[in-house]
Amino acid sequence: MFSIEHEFDSSVITLVDEGEAPLQEDIVINAFAECITVEQYDPRTDRTHKITLSIAMLDDLTAALDLPEGVYRIKQV
Repeated sequence: MFSIEHEFDSSVITLVDEGEAPLQEDIVINAFAECITVEQYDPRTDRTHKITLSIAMLDDLTAALDLPEGVYRIKQV
């Protein structure tokens, strides 16, 4: 399950793990004009971890999901 909310400066997508245990904590994705952040709470450390991706990194990730093993460089046009 997921939800989408549109804030003033970002779109927020929350991914909720459903199904059989063990389940993972929710993932919150904030899409800003200049970057994407991915956050997930870690109950073992009682901290939320955040990863920031540039738009170019997100483009590379999107392309990587459809490619076989290898090393690639996406040409920016």
